[in-house]
Amino acid sequence: MKAIGIDTFGGPEVLRVRELPTPRAGEGEVRIRVHAAAVNPTDVMLRTGGHAVRMKDSTPPFVPGMDAAGIIDQIGPGADGRLTVGQRVIALVLFTGPHGGAYAEQIVVPAASVVPAPGGVSLAEASTLLMNAATARLALDTLAVPAGSTLAVTGAAGAVGGYAVELAKADGMSVIADAAPQDTGLVTGFGADHVLPRGDGFAARLRALCPAVVPALVDGSAQTTAVVPAVADGGALAELRGWSGPAPRGIRVHPVMVSDLMTDTAVLDTLRRQAERGVLSLRVAEVLPHHQAARAHRLLEAGGLRGRLVLDFS
Repeated sequence: MKAIGIDTFGGPEVLRVRELPTPRAGEGEVRIRVHAAAVNPTDVMLRTGGHAVRMKDSTPPFVPGMDAAGIIDQIGPGADGRLTVGQRVIALVLFTGPHGGAYAEQIVVPAASVVPAPGGVSLAEASTLLMNAATARLALDTLAVPAGSTLAVTGAAGAVGGYAVELAKADGMSVIADAAPQDTGLVTGFGADHVLPRGDGFAARLRALCPAVVPALVDGSAQTTAVVPAVADGGALAELRGWSGPAPRGIRVHPVMVSDLMTDTAVLDTLRRQAERGVLSLRVAEVLPHHQAARAHRLLEAGGLRGRLVLDFS
């Protein structure tokens, strides 16, 4: 089978089409014929060596990708009976696992990491859901903000930030978000109650709008210490890239890792149903042939995308 793999860490040019053995589904696993794999920042981290510490026992080629959509073509013994061969599905993929990541024609994943694809959307659209929505869901659950409270979100035009706004609104919260001028309408469309200019000074602008500040913040743009002043004494901050503080005034900093939800089928299926109902937005920036993975990474690193790039393996 064809896959996109790397033999050494480096720039986008290290991403090459490889011929790899076709995997077989083992105990509790399913095999998916991949049609679409979303390209995420964590894929860039893998390519550049940012995940090397987690891959000490793995051997190249390393295959990136955590988001896949396709058709089940094999079910291993002991797999969940809710899944069937020929079913359209989406999967959250652990690229540091024994079978590698989602950039491949066929992948093997735990059945618990697989749920039906949302109805009424393309597999390219469906592939953009799970990793980012699950990260946002975990951030909100970790912060434990009750309905009726106010949440702040940075990076709200991005994939995780946008889902954090939509999920928070679905949970009954008020949301103060940030956006560049050209993205204000987009973030308002997600349901944000107030949209402030992004960048330096966001915390000061939030405090001017809301002198009591907010009890919790999802830091989708990784501003870390710069957004701490926006959080109330004893409040909480969810960080997506590993920063764990410390923060003053009793503020709790929670690094959020989506791997904690890899096999939480109930959460993944809830996100699928919310996408199906239009609660969560599926945003595709562009679909590229899988052999253009290097170009996809260059586009992602250049910034300015609104939606996910998707590699087509169909």
